[in-house]
Amino acid sequence: MTDSPQSAMAVLGNPGIASTCWSCGDMRAAQFCKACGRVQPPLPVDYFAFFALPRRLNIDLARLEKDFYDLSRRLHPDISARGNEHEREWSLEQSSKLNDAYRTLKDPIKRTEYLLRLEGIELEEQSKAATEKARASGQAKKQVVPEDLLEEVFELNMQLEELRMNQKTGDDDPALVKELKTHKDSLEAKNQALADELKTYWSEWDKASEPAAQKATLGKMADLLNRRSYIRNLVRDVNDALSNLAIG
Repeated sequence: MTDSPQSAMAVLGNPGIASTCWSCGDMRAAQFCKACGRVQPPLPVDYFAFFALPRRLNIDLARLEKDFYDLSRRLHPDISARGNEHEREWSLEQSSKLNDAYRTLKDPIKRTEYLLRLEGIELEEQSKAATEKARASGQAKKQVVPEDLLEEVFELNMQLEELRMNQKTGDDDPALVKELKTHKDSLEAKNQALADELKTYWSEWDKASEPAAQKATLGKMADLLNRRSYIRNLVRDVNDALSNLAIG
């Protein structure tokens, strides 16, 4: 039997006995021992495994929420305070991972992006932070304009530049503002369509059993999310421009 908190370090270092409780030696779950209920050292498991879920994208959100609150109560500082120093430390680490896992899995986009990372697929750097970093460093940001949006993006950028020039000169062009709002509505509709399309790929992934089918579905999801991210940034640029116009 492993009967001391210090020996838990050896448990974690030995894959052969990592599934046993440091306190009673019985089988353990990711967070607690199933027999004695003692808090366990965090294991290097992914967020799906942390909630005892298969690596699938269609998940029961009601169950996820219930499990989250159940685990939150069991990992509460008032509970772990009765344990030893190691248990209190492990409880804090487990609570932190619990919150990160829940925030990721409950969000459909973050859940998909997380799965892609687990499968070794990195998305293009489309975020605002990536844009600002690229500007500061002088390096090009890794992004690709979707081919079918090239003409629309070119026209939109021209309109945004025209709006900025109007702001500098104090000119007012209601027709231009109306066109930008129309572009924004069109882009938002495209993003909603992509969100609906993404759900069909979830089902493909969940049903796929052959590596080739899984790889193909991962590729489709990555392409869709890159496209969605690009469109989302265009919407942000239009919103920023219109906001600056209102302020001015």
